[in-house]
Amino acid sequence: MVDTQQTITIPLRPSLWNPKTVSTLGVLMALGLAAYQAGLGRPGAELINWGGWPQLREFLAASLRPDLNPEFVALMGRAALVTLAYAVLGTVCSIGLGLVGGLLSSAVWWQTLLPQTKGGLRQGIWLGARGLLAFPRAIHELIWGLVLLQVLGLNPMVGVLAIAIPFGAIVAKVFSEILDETPPEPLYALLNAGTPPLIALIYGLLPQALPNLLSYTFYRFECSLRASAVLGIIGAGGLGYEIFLSLQSLRYEQLWTGFYALIILNGAMDAWSALVRRRMGFTSRLDINRQPGRKPGLRAQSAATPPRQDRFLRLSWLGAVLAVPLSWWYLQLDVTMLWSARTQRLLGELWSTGWPTLPSGSEFANLAQLAWLTVAMSMVAIALASLGGILFSLPAAQNVLLPGGLLHPVGQRDRTAWLAFVTLGLSRLVLLVNRAIPAPIWALVLLFVLFPGVLPGALALALHNFGILGRLMAEVNENLDDRPVRALTSLGASPSAVVAYGILPQNLGRFLAYSLYRWEVCLRETVIVGLVGAGGLGRLLTEQISSFDYSGVMVTLAVFVALTFGVDAVSQRLRAVLRA
Repeated sequence: MVDTQQTITIPLRPSLWNPKTVSTLGVLMALGLAAYQAGLGRPGAELINWGGWPQLREFLAASLRPDLNPEFVALMGRAALVTLAYAVLGTVCSIGLGLVGGLLSSAVWWQTLLPQTKGGLRQGIWLGARGLLAFPRAIHELIWGLVLLQVLGLNPMVGVLAIAIPFGAIVAKVFSEILDETPPEPLYALLNAGTPPLIALIYGLLPQALPNLLSYTFYRFECSLRASAVLGIIGAGGLGYEIFLSLQSLRYEQLWTGFYALIILNGAMDAWSALVRRRMGFTSRLDINRQPGRKPGLRAQSAATPPRQDRFLRLSWLGAVLAVPLSWWYLQLDVTMLWSARTQRLLGELWSTGWPTLPSGSEFANLAQLAWLTVAMSMVAIALASLGGILFSLPAAQNVLLPGGLLHPVGQRDRTAWLAFVTLGLSRLVLLVNRAIPAPIWALVLLFVLFPGVLPGALALALHNFGILGRLMAEVNENLDDRPVRALTSLGASPSAVVAYGILPQNLGRFLAYSLYRWEVCLRETVIVGLVGAGGLGRLLTEQISSFDYSGVMVTLAVFVALTFGVDAVSQRLRAVLRA
């Protein structure tokens, strides 16, 4: 007789003590310490400067009466063109540098070029190339601008190079990762057929990776636009320079005119890039931590083919091509000064005076304290920015509140449809204003009512990154696989239940991945709010630069680079835990 009974093995309940819970507890503890360091909940911490509230009220009241004098408006128009020209040339140069650097720092390039070389040697060459790109990437463009000012003086080349150098290294890192993650089968087929390595790479790998790079280029252009405004603070010209002058002289009406010009410029470029990406089939600026089964994002956009007869696309590409020589002409760039005798002499003097010396015990302790303040500032900033971004990503997404959206299905009464459109517009406007205004300007405004320290710097960075994260997260919501959400809605789930059980479970991993990515950027940005007195290593750097202590500057930058590498490593580890 056959025994039909079968042993059923019940899987063990997963342990609560796993990498995700350990990482979550570690992050929460670190955030608590950072918030305490910022003064939140710390007994006796003086945070608010009550004497500055009248100035803040005057500043806010001026938003209703901006200076619309024709001469000043014309000045702001010319400044906007300078800012745009810096962004165009900075983006073009960074993409060019990034293509070369990305190729040389990609593992697939060295595997293709040196197939017979031992793995250890090839790995060493690859790591060396990645290491060379890590240093310029770790230093903020404003610091590059300050260094270049010492060599080139007040020259437009400073603004272009200050954007191109760090952004080129960032593009190289992203492009190398795109190449390494692109399916290599066509490349291997060409290599096996006897095609030279470079030709095989151009025809077998680049066509697949090019759409991803083009999509990322739009995101990098928007970053360059914001960076060119920041560089105005050090005298590079443009809207940032005019805004900084107005703030220093307390001319709030002129300040708000500059704000509105910057918001309009950023909004116009954002709308244009979004329309071009949509016409080309690129659904998002960048896609991080995409899980299997999702709608195609950045990595899957290689299948998208732009319509060949699209007149708007043809005009856009023509305008982009013409913008490069026009920007060069408008800024009156002179590349010959890069190798002039004066530049070589000043560079030699900077090198000789900037050679770092080993810090003493007290100096090292001070650097360690300021380094912790810098990390704490970035952690508080990114936590606040992430929470705000997640909340605003829902009303700022087109497919959530509008009629026919995830929380407003077809068939519901549309008496309040106008309210959904108003909410969408206001949400996007809030995000645009926050990301258009540079973090140092936010810091200067907050210093009206807050004492210098970690908190004003953290809040300034939080406001700026909130605008960026909110827009990126809204795009994630717009690319959501809506079938589970529609199923919940059809079963009668409330809007809060749809968000909690339908939207967040799908997108939370990518939200956190975006936050970790911006945390790396946020740490670099702590320098620029420190330059205006918000605390941390940036404030020390300001004092060293003003006293021409270039040796101290190099030591501080070395500490900052080490911090950046550490944060990058922690961020990559946490992203790996999220993907697991």
